[in-house]
Amino acid sequence: MALQDLPCESNSIPTMKEMSPLEEIRHSTAHILATAVLRLYPETKLDIGPPTDSGFYYDFDSEISFTPEILVEIEQEMAKVIKENQRFERMEVSREEAKEIIRKMDQEEYKLGRLADIPEGETISFYRNGEFMDLCAGSHVSYTKKIKAFKLLQTAGSYHRGDASNKQLQRIYGTAFATKDELAKHLEQIEEAKKRDHRTLGKELGLFHIDEMVGQGLVLWKPNGAIVRQELEKFISEELAKQGYSQVYTPHIGKLDLYRTSGHFPYYQDSQYPPIIHREYLTKLAEEGCTCSELSNKLDDGDIEGYMLKPMNCPMHIRIFRSEPRSYRDLPVRLAEFGTVYRWEQSGELNGMTRVRGFTQDDAHLFLREDQLQDEIQGCLGLVKLVFSILGMNDYRVRVSLRDPESDKYVGSPEAWDKAEEALREAVKKLDVDYEEELGEAAFYGPKIDFVVKDVIGREWQLGTVQVDYNLPERFDLSYVGSDNKDHRPVMIHRAPFGSMERFCGVLIEHFAGNFPTWLAPEQVRILPMNDDLVTAAEQCAKEFSKVGIRTGIDRQAAKLGAKIRKAENEKIPHMVILGKREAEEGKVTIRSRNNPELDGTCDLEACVEQISTEIKTKALPKKRHSENSN
Repeated sequence: MALQDLPCESNSIPTMKEMSPLEEIRHSTAHILATAVLRLYPETKLDIGPPTDSGFYYDFDSEISFTPEILVEIEQEMAKVIKENQRFERMEVSREEAKEIIRKMDQEEYKLGRLADIPEGETISFYRNGEFMDLCAGSHVSYTKKIKAFKLLQTAGSYHRGDASNKQLQRIYGTAFATKDELAKHLEQIEEAKKRDHRTLGKELGLFHIDEMVGQGLVLWKPNGAIVRQELEKFISEELAKQGYSQVYTPHIGKLDLYRTSGHFPYYQDSQYPPIIHREYLTKLAEEGCTCSELSNKLDDGDIEGYMLKPMNCPMHIRIFRSEPRSYRDLPVRLAEFGTVYRWEQSGELNGMTRVRGFTQDDAHLFLREDQLQDEIQGCLGLVKLVFSILGMNDYRVRVSLRDPESDKYVGSPEAWDKAEEALREAVKKLDVDYEEELGEAAFYGPKIDFVVKDVIGREWQLGTVQVDYNLPERFDLSYVGSDNKDHRPVMIHRAPFGSMERFCGVLIEHFAGNFPTWLAPEQVRILPMNDDLVTAAEQCAKEFSKVGIRTGIDRQAAKLGAKIRKAENEKIPHMVILGKREAEEGKVTIRSRNNPELDGTCDLEACVEQISTEIKTKALPKKRHSENSN
């Protein structure tokens, strides 16, 4: 570790933390990496290098470009350092001694700033291994030979402290494990992840596109991707209708005062797009010689009105609720929307569909009496569980995110927070799943339950969320008339089973490796005529599938059957229907199925249509062939 930072990708002020044995291995390997880099390239300047959930990284400032070939050289040098069996030694020093050590190391550029991050009164320590020494809280393995299995993976650009206004450094990612077998298994997972990369599959399958002229982090849904999204929206909308939700639509921008009242401006100010100022205001301020800093202050103080790209849907749903009188008999009011919101993400953090700047939430807000709270939370949680069950995402854990009482980032009274947190604790106990509590991870207005899903290759994704909120009803002065004919304050629930349609679809692409269940597949059936003479018969066949809503294509290429089959397989078509002369004459077809090998064989066209239609209606998951099961 390059300083006393947390065992995660963080640029926050470092604190001491006890590490697990695996974190110590990775932490120590990061130091060995820095040792090797300085041996090979002594002019390199060091920033930070913490362990992460999947390995470690280190940020370097170097004139040398760390190409794959150079990574191999660095790995070889790391192996030498390990073989030398250098001891990791801890030294506690004063702040002035630390400054002197950093100067002697010729590492002032970044290390002095990292030293300044350590609060006064906190222990300052360095760790030495061989000739290398680094500002670090620890802990480490005892000797370098304790590192048995490591691998450097890749390099990436990384801004110092995650700020795009700072210099871009080179980040070397690596991983380390206690045994070579564990490392080998992890590397296999990485290779499998590459095959499943939604960015690659999204391009190959025509699902989405990100265009530089449109803007980074802004997803263009192509026709095939739009079908996947529409099917998911249709599915969740049908479930919402059963549960008494009402669909609403809201604009993409809103007045700043709306978000001042909600607290999103300024609490989320750094992660939002800059405000949109009235043209007449801008003209007037320019004539007055207003500086950018003065403009920012006027916006913060509320002296200037303007608009903002919507960062959240909830304030607008609140205004819909408030637009008419409400009685206790009307509650709960459940408002749902596929609402697009916008967040400013650093360019280095953007990643295909899973980290974007514009995304659509399957958002809903429930306004209810306090005595309805438990039932409504259970309804929301049940909906999330249903979504995961339908899609075969049954390996998940639940996280209850609570406020940190020592932090000032939360709004509302401690009493309201206590009630909201207790309600979620009570609800999650009824889920009959393991859960953990995380202090300081709540939204600024309320605690939440997050579902963290593990995909088929063991990666975790935070998806569905349910939040309880006593604070926004207070900030917006919401009320309903109770049975006592007096005004009462409703409670809010925020919930999103998918979370973000973009992120969820990106995860689904990787989860299924592009081999979607038939009900989600853009093209569900492809008819393969054996020759050109059978194209007309194929068209008639396609009509039978289309009558019941099955999305059907025809391969009209003048190619051999084997080539047509390979093309359909590469394009992840769930079902291939092969049509030869004999089949056409007898009203039969031959099925070759990716998603359900039990359908393989020849049958009547009518039976084929019925079988595939049933698979779609039941939202059946793809079935593996016996050969796949044995692998």
